[in-house]
Amino acid sequence: MSGQQDQYKSKCTSSPELESKYYEGMEERKNKLHAVLTEIGIDPVSLTESARYKGSAALRAYSSFILPKSEGALAMANQPQRAQVIANNISFLMREQQSHEKTWLRNHDKALEEIKDVEFHPITIILDNVRSAANVGNILRSAEAAKVKQCILGGTMTPSPPNKQLLKTAMGAAEYVPYKTKKSTLEAIKELKENNVKVIGVETTSKSVSLWTSDFFPVEKEGVAFVFGNEIIGVDTTCLEECDEIIILPTHGVKNSLNVSNCASIVIWEALRQLEEKKRDP
Repeated sequence: MSGQQDQYKSKCTSSPELESKYYEGMEERKNKLHAVLTEIGIDPVSLTESARYKGSAALRAYSSFILPKSEGALAMANQPQRAQVIANNISFLMREQQSHEKTWLRNHDKALEEIKDVEFHPITIILDNVRSAANVGNILRSAEAAKVKQCILGGTMTPSPPNKQLLKTAMGAAEYVPYKTKKSTLEAIKELKENNVKVIGVETTSKSVSLWTSDFFPVEKEGVAFVFGNEIIGVDTTCLEECDEIIILPTHGVKNSLNVSNCASIVIWEALRQLEEKKRDP
């Protein structure tokens, strides 16, 4: 047993007397975890014996379950379903490591050095009293990925950084996408129009035209701005009246609307598509 104990021995535990009680049930936890790992298609030996996973997050999760480092962790490890939770986590960590090892998979953020010379696209996103911090965070994330010129967080209801839920959902994007707050969405729209920007409301109305038929970038305009509204009542009517155009995303099911962050992503990428098309055929 001493050899097995040494294998999982915690370097964080300074007292041998305190450490010894964490060995209790170690073999049972190990057997449970191995059984669940095998059940989900992972050979435990491939994790514990392969040099590939030495020092990996997956192996640390495995070792911490078998020999916890604190009384709280021990109590957690001994819960009935904990082995299943840890096995699922190990599976994810192994897949994550495998994906990082594949250089042809582009699932990593680009370094700032790579994008420092990439120009912002002439696209502005205006949020009119979008109330969900998660939605705002998702929209900022899409806006950053598309390298839009700016986001305007309009109205009195739209959350803005450093809202914790927003930052969590944005996954770091809020740090890199230009944004500003504006209490009056209507004033923001008017200012953009004064600067010769085409302003498009995204809303379901009798005046709306299809997303696919609208020209976002007419030659006489200096970019485009899209206005997205509140999750319940949509874009304020006074703002819609000020827009140069109103577009709708065609739907084909019972529901005639999409989540605002999903809608924003679709519109942004249609704008990018149109920009690319104009570059090829000015």
